[in-house]
Amino acid sequence: MEEFRRSYSRLCRESGAEPQEAVLQQLHQLPRGRLDLATQSLTVETCRALGKLLPREMLCTELVLSDCMLSEEGATLLLRGLCANTVLRFLDLKGNNLRAAGAEALGKLLQQNKSIQSLTLEWNSLGTWDDAFATFCGGLAANGALQQLDLRNNQISHKGAEELALALKGNTTLQQLDLRWNNVGLLGGRALMNCLPSNRTLWRLDLAGNNIPGDVLRAVEQAMGHSQDRLTTFQENQARTHVLSKEVQHLREEKSKQFLDLMETIDKQREEMAKSSRASAARVGQLQEALNERHSIINALKAKLQMTEAALALSEQKAQDLGELLATAEQEQLSLSQRQAKELKLEQQEAAERESKLLRDLSAANEKNLLLQNQVEELERKVRCQQEQLFQTRQELTSTSAELKMRAIQAEERLDMEKRRCRQSLEDLESLRIKEVEHMTRHLEESERAMQERVQRLEAARLSLEEELGRVKAAALSERGQAEEELIKAKNQAHLEEELSLKDQERVAEVSRVRVELQEQNGRLQAELAAQEALREKAAALERQLKVMASDHREALLDRESENASLREKLRLREAEIARIRDEEAQRASFLQNAVLAYVQGSPVRTLSPPK
Repeated sequence: MEEFRRSYSRLCRESGAEPQEAVLQQLHQLPRGRLDLATQSLTVETCRALGKLLPREMLCTELVLSDCMLSEEGATLLLRGLCANTVLRFLDLKGNNLRAAGAEALGKLLQQNKSIQSLTLEWNSLGTWDDAFATFCGGLAANGALQQLDLRNNQISHKGAEELALALKGNTTLQQLDLRWNNVGLLGGRALMNCLPSNRTLWRLDLAGNNIPGDVLRAVEQAMGHSQDRLTTFQENQARTHVLSKEVQHLREEKSKQFLDLMETIDKQREEMAKSSRASAARVGQLQEALNERHSIINALKAKLQMTEAALALSEQKAQDLGELLATAEQEQLSLSQRQAKELKLEQQEAAERESKLLRDLSAANEKNLLLQNQVEELERKVRCQQEQLFQTRQELTSTSAELKMRAIQAEERLDMEKRRCRQSLEDLESLRIKEVEHMTRHLEESERAMQERVQRLEAARLSLEEELGRVKAAALSERGQAEEELIKAKNQAHLEEELSLKDQERVAEVSRVRVELQEQNGRLQAELAAQEALREKAAALERQLKVMASDHREALLDRESENASLREKLRLREAEIARIRDEEAQRASFLQNAVLAYVQGSPVRTLSPPK
């Protein structure tokens, strides 16, 4: 680090500036691998020198620059130098009020740097400019090393959250993301929730203090729980796979050792057999019995060799069983991940249906309420700025009496301007509220008219169906009467023809033909009666359907009336809240004016005591 200090001093002198003593002292006292410049006000020349030295620094793995009051130019120079660094793992830029240029420089850093794993950006203003924050999110999507990102208190809106959701879909390494105390809102929370199924590595996402509904937060927490379970399962499977691979390797080593021992034994036995055969070549007849003994020894060795081969086959079978067990574990892991993905998909679908059913009609009103809340917060911030300006005015009044009078006049002028501005904003809010009430009233009247027209149309359709049913019934009754009269006539004619058959046998064939025709006509009549019964059943079904539709429409009208009543109640509460805020702002402005006047009138001309 001594070489680092000398290089820093040399670069500062070359640029025509003196090195900062506080920075030199920190470089002298810093531990190995960590450069801590927190709470040091770094100049542009210091940032330029550090930006030139850090790409070549191979020992610094942690860089802490929190609360250093970095300017836009200094932050850009410093981050540009870190793009080529390959050893830095931790970077802390907390509380430096980084804005558009800083966000763009951070996006380039994330695109080019491949070593930073933890990045802290708490208490900055990266989300104030949407285009610059989109550049930052593009760098995050292309980054392949970052694992932890802290974006607390960065004024990130719902548009910034949507850009961040797109970046999370493309990122494959980020594990922890902290977005607490921003302005993400409902739309941003839903965008982040929808991007979680596409990201398989993020297992921690903090969204507290962002005006996000509880169901969205619960859905995000549930998704994070699934991610943690998936990570735990993956780590357990990795550990199990590692253990199984070690066991397989151990079995292979033991098998190879046993095989080498067996080969050495066989080689020794072969050498002994060769020696014995050479020794017995001259004494074949005399050593026949010894040869038989050798044969028995060889047979025993063969049996031992067979036993060894059986043990080797058993070891191979064990290795195969272990492989099957490993494959079974992998299949179980795959099925578990698929089941979890299906459950997650079902839960997401159910959550989306509940959201679409519950928040379809109130999303516009919630967004307008958020807009009003943001405007009220802006007014409160302006009042706080006025209070800070008043405190600064009190401090400056201790110098001279002339400055006291001038700044009192300036404070009164600013107070008048702020009162006029507050009055104008309150009038704008009142006009906006009136327009929203008129719009909601028109929307409710249009919906009521549409429902009434629909009910009238359904009533007309029901009346037409009843008229058609009456006509069908009348036609069926008339046809039935005609058929009964024809049947009576046919019966009478048949009776007459049977009496004439006694007199004339030649008409028997004609009578039989008439009977056949009568039977066919009777069958047709029966078919027509069955069709009439079907028409009656259809008419009854239509009547039941009309009744069900009428009851459904009545229920829908009742639901719409209850929703209208709830919306009117919410509008009344919102009007009361706006009136209360307007009264509080008026009281606060009058109190502030009275306090300033009392302070100016009660302060001495020359000697003033400092404020407590």
